[in-house]
Formats: sequence, structure tokens, C-alpha cells
Amino acid sequence: MKQIKILTGLILVALVSASPPAFSQVKKEEVVQAIDQTANCIVNIILDEHGKSRCDYNLTEGRWYPYEVPWHTGQAINALLAGYKIRGNESLLTAAKKAGDYWTGLQIKDHPKLKGMLGATHGDFIGDDVIVFATISDGTPGIYELSRVTKDKKYAKTATEAAAWMLKNMYNAEKGVCYDNVDLKTGEVQKEYSPFWKDKKVGEQTLFDVSRPNTEGSLFKDAYEFSGNTAFKDAFINLCNSLLKLQDENGIWSDFMPNFKDVHSFHPRFNLWYAESLIEAYELTKDKKYLEAAAKTARTHAKAQQKDGTMYYDNYTDGKAPDKGSVTGSEVALSGIVWMELSKYGYQEFDGNIEKSAYWLVHNRFAEDHPDKNLRGQVIETRTRSKGKVWLVNRDIGTSFALRFLSDYYKFKSFQN
Repeated sequence: MKQIKILTGLILVALVSASPPAFSQVKKEEVVQAIDQTANCIVNIILDEHGKSRCDYNLTEGRWYPYEVPWHTGQAINALLAGYKIRGNESLLTAAKKAGDYWTGLQIKDHPKLKGMLGATHGDFIGDDVIVFATISDGTPGIYELSRVTKDKKYAKTATEAAAWMLKNMYNAEKGVCYDNVDLKTGEVQKEYSPFWKDKKVGEQTLFDVSRPNTEGSLFKDAYEFSGNTAFKDAFINLCNSLLKLQDENGIWSDFMPNFKDVHSFHPRFNLWYAESLIEAYELTKDKKYLEAAAKTARTHAKAQQKDGTMYYDNYTDGKAPDKGSVTGSEVALSGIVWMELSKYGYQEFDGNIEKSAYWLVHNRFAEDHPDKNLRGQVIETRTRSKGKVWLVNRDIGTSFALRFLSDYYKFKSFQN
């Protein structure tokens, strides 16, 4: 009976939010409350006793399931530090350090081929023996930030040592890509087969099936700024130039999963991560071609945002309506983060979308007194899949990205003045 009530409550929240509100700026006290509640949720619910993310909460079973744990943990660290810089709550920093210690503890020290690399396996349907480039790279912004905030270099040092391994073994400068996967047991980079395409055998997979520009997290840029090694900078710029060449007319990278070119669908966050890296490339070079490419991506996500601010997991560029089976709070938040960065550089066209995101994230969270304590304070981030039965989860990343957005929004609106 309790489970039925939880699901019913979730459906009712979604239905209530479907009525477009009058978008006025959310109040400072609402933003502060949302920052505190999402941060407390990460500290007390999402991170476990070892400092790692619990990831996906199955709504019908009332159980947590791991999914790409190092990546999810990296998102939580980045979010907690953003909240800490606004609120100064030491419990957020303490939790971020504990999570950072878990993350750096994944460094491989005794494998003849993988020494210095991170054992950041994907898990789920990819398996526990496959290290994924983006699982590491997009988890590192919070790791570098942790070193900046704590003045402890061990976090950034670990990330940079992994980056050095990846630069040496996974980077293809000529093609402007990095290979996606490494076998944890053998240490071999998988250049001819990717488990992400299980329906394609070795020999059938192309370069773009086994590699991507892989600029998520701007790892090579951060590694350059930490170490001073210009090889990292050169690789980062080369990969960003590859993004410019491979971006389609909709501002997305349709040749690469988890976009699917054949059905014109695009992932709710993947292209935004590339857009974030392009903004980083602009800040490094001051070349506005990177900003304009990021703005193209941002415009497609602005079109995908519904009138009430909602965004969904499956979106399309051919005019097809989004699949409303999964409500994706992380897209609402990450889109808003990119829109705010672009607005600072003169792209005020996104300011209305930013306000929609702010309103949505303040109003679409599970109550602090929700009957299921695992959901208290979480942002709505549903994902429906089929695993022999309906697999309905609320994902931790809605809350992590929301905390980042809310902290950036607090500064964007100059609430601190």
C-alpha cells in the first residue's frame, strides 16, 4: 500500500506541474531553501557510508541500485561544493571530501598496463570489467574543484594521472577522438569493439562506434591548468575543434551514442556536456566560434523545454513530440547551467528558459516529510526501462544537477548582494 501511495504521489506531482504557471522570478528564500534541502538530500540520503553515490532508487521495490557509480559520485561532489560556496555549510564540504576519497581510492596502482588509471567501471548492462572514458572525465570537475577548495592537491593529482594515461593510450589526435572503453582485466583499449553496441560484432563497428570526441568534463583542460603540461591543452583544443566539425545543423552530435541518428533522437545531457566544454574552450582561447557552437546546442534544448519548464529523456529533432515516460530534472538543470553561462556572454535569448528551469526545480521536488525517506528532498528524475518487468527509478542526478543549477542561479541573480 505504501508503494502505491508513493507512485500515486509521483504521478500527481507530474500532473500538477503540467499546468503552465505564470513565470515570475523565484524568491531568494525559495532558492536558499531548495539549495539547503537538495544538499542535505545528497549528504544524508544519496551518498552512502563509504562516500559513494547510491545512484538509482527503484520506486516499486524501494531499493537503491548502482549505475556508473564513479560518475554519479563525481556529480554529487561537484554539486556539494557549489552549494558549500553559497551556504558555507561545513557538512557539505565534509561529505564532498569523503566522496573524493572514495573516488581517488579507485586509482589503479598494481596493474602492469593500467598503473595510474582509474578503475571507474560503468556497471549495469555494460558490465563491471569495462572502464569508460566519460565515466572518469565527466566525474572530474568536482575532483579538481575539491583540490581548489581544500588546497589539497591529492584529488587533482589523481585525476591528472588518470588523464595522462588516457592521453597516452586512448587519444587519437589525427581523428580528433578518444576511444571509449578499456578492459579492466587486460588493460587493453577497445579500438574495434564497444559493448555499447552489442548487436554489432567485431569488424562491423566503425570508429565512431568505439570512440567519441569525449570532452565531457573538460578533463584535459583541467589537467593542463593543474600541471602546466601543454600536451593536455593541445589535445583539449583539438577535440573541441573536432566537435565543431562533427556538430550537425541542430547543434548536436548525431553520429555518437547516446544520440540515435536513425530516429533523430538526442540524449537529455550528452550534447550539453559538449556545449559546456566548448564554453571552456572559449574561456581558454577567447575564440567566439566555440561560443556560437555551444549556443546552437542550447537552442535545441530550449526548443525541447515545455511551457511549464519540464524536460523529458527522449527528445527528437524531426518535430516528433518527446516521449513523456521519463521526466528528466537533470536536463532542466544542466540546460539552465549552460543557458546561464551563455547569457553572461551576451546570449540573453535564453533568459526566459532559465527562469522556467528555476521555477521547475524549486517546485518539483519530493517533500521533506515524504513517507519514503529515500525520496525526501530529491528532485524528480524518473527513468523507465524494461528489465523483464517495468523498471521505474528516481535517479540521484536530478538532485545533483539541481543543486549545481540553484547555486549558479543564486549568483546569476545576484542574490548575494
